[in-house]
Amino acid sequence: MTVQRRNKGPDAAAQDTVRRLMNEHGETFAQQAGIRLKDEPSPLYRLLVLTTLLSVRISASIAVHAAREISAAGWRTPEALRRASWQEVVDALGRAHYKRYDESTATALHDGAGLLIDRWHGDLRRLRAEAEGDPGRIRELLQEFRRIGPVGAEIFCREAQGVWPELRPAFDRRTLDGAARNQLPRDPDRLAALVEPGELPRLAAALVRGTL
Repeated sequence: MTVQRRNKGPDAAAQDTVRRLMNEHGETFAQQAGIRLKDEPSPLYRLLVLTTLLSVRISASIAVHAAREISAAGWRTPEALRRASWQEVVDALGRAHYKRYDESTATALHDGAGLLIDRWHGDLRRLRAEAEGDPGRIRELLQEFRRIGPVGAEIFCREAQGVWPELRPAFDRRTLDGAARNQLPRDPDRLAALVEPGELPRLAAALVRGTL
């Protein structure tokens, strides 16, 4: 008797592609930087710092290394970073080979810590509350931090969608371009349906990195 093999349906094939991409490229920037992301002030602040570091024309690996240096120095809250001297922050960035942008980024980090403390009492959850569940407004508020523009706001939201459900699905143009190149749905909702909600940051990371 001849056994006929059934071709996989489009959803099954897409899920296979997603699993492969996530296995190969699904580590988020936060994971690389040693951030166990939770809806708590310190990990959210560390993600903000990482986003600031990624928001210049510098390699992602150097930005991640710089985020680790800042964390190792003990500056895991805006209060701690603001207490550090500007030169101490510059030196930490230098240890990570974060060159050309070290001085301006140290200033941006100090200014950002001050803004977060003065306006949102050091807690990004208050920024989220001010936005009243509006993803667009969250992106606008994030761009009030020095150095963070539209691209940086998208980086933050891609990573934070695992803990802030109202951001889901956070797929920017680069992510959707990566989906199209891998023959996956370019529609954000159809793409998001291929994984569990908590896996969306890893899927977004895999789609961006899988095309580099």
